[in-house]
Amino acid sequence: MVKKSPLKFFLLSLLLIAIDQSSKLLVHFNMEPGFAGQIRLVGDWLKLHYVLNPGMAFGMQLGHEYGKLLLSLFRLVAMAGIGWYLVHLAHRGAPNGLLWAMAMILAGAVGNVIDSTFYGVFLDNAPYGSTTPWFHGQVIDMVFVDVWEGFLPEWIPIWGGQYYSTPIFNIADSCIFVGVCIILFFQRRFFREQHEEDGLLPDDLSPDTASVLPASEFDETTPTDSDGTEKDPDPVSTDDPQSSPQRPRNSPDESTHGL
Repeated sequence: MVKKSPLKFFLLSLLLIAIDQSSKLLVHFNMEPGFAGQIRLVGDWLKLHYVLNPGMAFGMQLGHEYGKLLLSLFRLVAMAGIGWYLVHLAHRGAPNGLLWAMAMILAGAVGNVIDSTFYGVFLDNAPYGSTTPWFHGQVIDMVFVDVWEGFLPEWIPIWGGQYYSTPIFNIADSCIFVGVCIILFFQRRFFREQHEEDGLLPDDLSPDTASVLPASEFDETTPTDSDGTEKDPDPVSTDDPQSSPQRPRNSPDESTHGL
């Protein structure tokens, strides 16, 4: 198992966080929210569209007075857990592809945590009636892939009859999505390589790590020859003529030229 430094993977996370926050601030200070400030990038299907997301992905919210606060705290815990797991994988010598994907997921988590933690104070975008602006900031979304919009059929449970459009997301959401997809698509390769790495001998072999097999574990069965006959476990030394039971090599009994 070859340990790896997690530093370069955290540097990728920092770069992606900087890109995410820069894009959000540029949109906030230079665009009007909603359709009035919408900017077409590629035809009619890829646009910049400034919206505020008060809840989770796709605008979902927790229906509780402290739902937003609980969501923000959960994001903080998840961010810390992802960071710890990235360090853990690096120290175990995980494949680089898996580590890059985890770095992207970490960047996305941190990017949205910054929004929900600080934007309610510094950008004053906390929802009306919030108990405190801290941890109640709304996430800024702007990437709009306008594939379809309209009213959903009535027969669809829960959302039937409501107006729907393709979700609007940000760079942080994209990092999470791409990182998860990489892990899903290449999971067999990643974890096969990890399993092979775990099967290697440790690098820090030393006399202190050696273990001695207890005497009780030795097999005490009598050794045998290749033809199946048992060997004497304590053969008598032939160096002592008094104790040797062997007869002379050319004894009459073994002679092939007997009378």
